[in-house]
Amino acid sequence: MPAYVVFIREKTHDQSELDAYRAAVATSLEGVPVKMLAAYGAQVVLEGPVPEGVAIAEFPSVTAVTDWYHSPDYQRVVQHRFKGATYRAIIVEGL
Repeated sequence: MPAYVVFIREKTHDQSELDAYRAAVATSLEGVPVKMLAAYGAQVVLEGPVPEGVAIAEFPSVTAVTDWYHSPDYQRVVQHRFKGATYRAIIVEGL
């Protein structure tokens, strides 16, 4: 069953850290079965606060998302995102 990971950027603190994250994150996805569905495009907010940005990726399963997220490759890269901005990350199981 597919799973979707949604990253919601609430507030940027250090753009240079986000730039470092963007430059390195692709290497953590090499060989990972992922399809990017949306990445920081225009938004129409229907309810709630307006986030700075949203990214959505499709994985084949929740396990595939968590395996990638907790992998050593991604954990080295994600530290830049943690320093660069406040985010929420959510996994949603597909139908």
